[in-house]
Amino acid sequence: MAGVEASCALIVIGVSGSGKSTVAEALGRRLDWRFEDGDSFHPPSNVAKMSAGHPLTDEDRWPWLNAIADEIARVCKAGEHVIIACSALKHTYRDVLLRGRDDVRFVFLKGTQELIADRLAHRKGHFMPPELLTSQFRTLEPPGASEHVITVSIDESVEAIVEDILQQLKFDGEKHEAMS
Repeated sequence: MAGVEASCALIVIGVSGSGKSTVAEALGRRLDWRFEDGDSFHPPSNVAKMSAGHPLTDEDRWPWLNAIADEIARVCKAGEHVIIACSALKHTYRDVLLRGRDDVRFVFLKGTQELIADRLAHRKGHFMPPELLTSQFRTLEPPGASEHVITVSIDESVEAIVEDILQQLKFDGEKHEAMS
């Protein structure tokens, strides 16, 4: 698998509260790539459903995932780069996002349910209630190596997580320093 230089998109995945947006935004700053929060692609009906404490069904997710995949296709075709934070909990969801591309990589933020529950208990202003964490872990199908994925532990600082990601992506050290 080629390093980050061969990728047009990185998708930071994991359950709610794993730090997807925070890590993806920090990674975007390091690489000088645009950051997009996958939540912004949800139709209003999905946000309302989750805000009411109801988990989404697969039928709810298809339009959302396809909207993200369309944005990835647009960005890659334009020769641009993007980092997107998106839960992408199931293999089928990640297949929709990839659409068979080999220039898109997943970054899986892995953590225990206890650690993430603690983080969610302290998070304010997000539409995803902590009560849905159990359903997210039930739904989660951890990605395998065949899915263009690197896996990082979330029990470090954001800076250390970003460094781990960059090392696993085999990012060229000189460029890496220049973009710091």
